[in-house]
Amino acid sequence: MTETNDLQLRRIRRALISVSDKTGIVDFARELARFDVEIISTGGTAKTLRDAGISVRDISEITGFPEMMDGRVKTLHPRVHGGLLAIRDNPEHVAAMREHGIEPIDLVVVNLYPFAETIKRAGVTRAEAIEQIDIGGPSMIRSAAKNARDVAVVVNAGRYERVLKEMRNRDGALSIETRQRLAQEAFQQTAFYDLMIGSYLAAKEQASAVAGTGGIAAFAGGSSGGPAHDVEDFSVERFHGQLPGQASWTVSKISDLRYGENPHQVAALYQMAVKGGLANAEVLSGKEMSFNNYVDADAAWALVNDFDQTACAIIKHTNPAGVGLGATTAEAYKKALATDPVSAFGGIVAFNRVVDAEAAQEVIKVFTEVLIAPDYDTAALEILQAKKNLRILRLKQEQVAGRLEFRHIRGGMLVQTADDHKLKVDGLKIVTTRQPSDEEIRALLFAWVVCKHTKSNAIVYARDGQTVGVGAGQMSRVDSVKIGAMRAQLPVAGSVLASDAFFPFRDGIDEAAKHGITAVIQPGGSVRDEEIIAAANEHGLAMVFTGVRHFRH
Repeated sequence: MTETNDLQLRRIRRALISVSDKTGIVDFARELARFDVEIISTGGTAKTLRDAGISVRDISEITGFPEMMDGRVKTLHPRVHGGLLAIRDNPEHVAAMREHGIEPIDLVVVNLYPFAETIKRAGVTRAEAIEQIDIGGPSMIRSAAKNARDVAVVVNAGRYERVLKEMRNRDGALSIETRQRLAQEAFQQTAFYDLMIGSYLAAKEQASAVAGTGGIAAFAGGSSGGPAHDVEDFSVERFHGQLPGQASWTVSKISDLRYGENPHQVAALYQMAVKGGLANAEVLSGKEMSFNNYVDADAAWALVNDFDQTACAIIKHTNPAGVGLGATTAEAYKKALATDPVSAFGGIVAFNRVVDAEAAQEVIKVFTEVLIAPDYDTAALEILQAKKNLRILRLKQEQVAGRLEFRHIRGGMLVQTADDHKLKVDGLKIVTTRQPSDEEIRALLFAWVVCKHTKSNAIVYARDGQTVGVGAGQMSRVDSVKIGAMRAQLPVAGSVLASDAFFPFRDGIDEAAKHGITAVIQPGGSVRDEEIIAAANEHGLAMVFTGVRHFRH
């Protein structure tokens, strides 16, 4: 054994190789063999190496046991873990190895069962996912990493050449610095792997509880909450205890982005361990997606998928520039565009139906940054892909009840259940003398959905199936009322108005009435509700309360 005080070199004499991803493993093992490293291997890895002409000892020769239980048990044995955990200069450890016929293992090369890839497959069952939970691999990785003073562990194929380069420079040995760096990476890998499994199982439990009770399930990780509750009950007390006391979520980087919200910021796209969501969208063509593109596309996608009818939304800076419903995607787009054709320039367009050629022809008339839809017919895709700078995204529609939302603050993170509330006609409380007509009810419900996806303070003017004007993100609600009407390109008179939260004063109603609205939808709950209702009655407006607020910060 070669060892110096400064480098603490360890010569690699015996390696255990067991990999699911066999990328580069043959070349790596062949190079190890040139250093006279004895190679021990398992199952498919051993066959791959033998087929390449590399001499391999089966793990069963080391353990004295065959692989069993469909490969579930093969490396969980003292002759494996003793060979990894034994401290080489500890006399008692050396004596135990000699007594029990344990041979030292100096290098472990392991990557784990493809759990992440498995759970992304459409229709994968829980049983199939569980079979891809690696047990022996993480155990060997942790044993080797714990004993980094004597053993090297490689969990990333991208490290093969770096390891070989050092072995070439050090006569087949690796330094303590290298072994420690590899050990750190190994523990990060096993931690991520376990968190990914935990997140998947927690999501499954959550989905199961929602399917069984219509409620929000307690998330795994130390929740002290009771049973799930009805989603339609949005009182705060219903959700207390439903979030975990301790929890971890796993993400893996998909790609670096050119920059963040601004060019001086660094950014990347990460993917949650479970499938679904915009991070899994297929980019069919166009320029590289930016940080802001993803943020706006996510807002657009969420909005259109809140409608059961064919819908189109045009988004700028996460706010709707226009939203339309139609019998066809083309009709929906034209109605959305008519709301604010100027702001639509450089916007993000989303559909909740397959885009056809007629709609595609309309979209390409206006410069659009991103188009997202569940799919495109062949003719539409040909038309759209002629616009080389248009980013075209395809994403399967998946409604996930009981989602959690996250927002980072300095030193911590805020977590909440998603705003999945859907208002129905029977959830409206008419509070004015005048009753809204059926057409007004439809328009109010439409405006309410758009308002839910608009930054607060949010005011939306609309007709049945079409936005008229949007006032978003103002510090004063009456200012949002004014701006929504001021920016309207379509006639405001005869439209209805939605407000994401209650009116604190009657000035908002008085201002809206000047522009000829006929009905109002709002949560109610102000100490001045009676004053607000009286103002609506004075102006001959119909007003309905929802009892639900939709702040969006």
